Amino acid sequence: MAQLSFAPPFTTPADVAEQLRTTGFAVLAPADVARWMGSDLPALMALNSDWSSLPPDEFLKDGGRYRKRRHACFVVEAGQVQQVPHRPHWQPVEYNALHGGMERWFAPMEPATVAQPVWQRLMAALAGVSDAVFAGAQAPVPWFVEAHQFRIDTTDGIGRPTPEGAHRDGVDLVAVFLVGRHGVKGGETRVFEASGPAGQRFTLTEPWSLLLLDDARMIHETTPIQPVAPGGHRDTLVVTCRRGSFQGADVVGQVAAVAAA
Repeated sequence: MAQLSFAPPFTTPADVAEQLRTTGFAVLAPADVARWMGSDLPALMALNSDWSSLPPDEFLKDGGRYRKRRHACFVVEAGQVQQVPHRPHWQPVEYNALHGGMERWFAPMEPATVAQPVWQRLMAALAGVSDAVFAGAQAPVPWFVEAHQFRIDTTDGIGRPTPEGAHRDGVDLVAVFLVGRHGVKGGETRVFEASGPAGQRFTLTEPWSLLLLDDARMIHETTPIQPVAPGGHRDTLVVTCRRGSFQGADVVGQVAAVAAA
């Protein structure tokens, strides 16, 4: 049976913020991603080789071996990007039923990656659209940014980009960049209204195409991938922007202590 594949509903760089406000998500084609962030596509493509050396994700609770990743955190305000000391990734169980409530210390991103000018521009662009959509008259505000490099492979026959299922992340903005895919089928993106029945499905296929999500309004997932050629894999960069603080057991504890005082 032939696999159905729906084209992404691309928007223009000028309409990204308004699209996020009105529909809760926006999708950009690769050339428009580069234009939107004030760079060029070859500079983004030059980052791709970093995904070939990602270490295994040691925290998969479904017993799988299909995910590799690195992680880094930043604070971005008014276009200034500051990397913070390496810290664990943490989500409450309300947002991640599979891996919530646990500190996950992933391997840090390579210093050479985050030092690239294109990386700085990418972080600044995401914080900028977060200011425009979520901060209002208070913009610019500090954005607490987490970046995750993922490779989902099909060595064992199937790879799950979102093993936790359809979910939200507990942040303001979620950005999902398709860095590349090779020798796989599947990997369909699905976005749904968190408080209603409406949703869309489409497949990102072009390197450095981008899905932006208002996390409070939209639930998202990506369907499993299967191999159609040896070495099949799907590479993504997922970046989240959050006001106030990072999510973390340490942050939750501090807030609880203040509330109890």
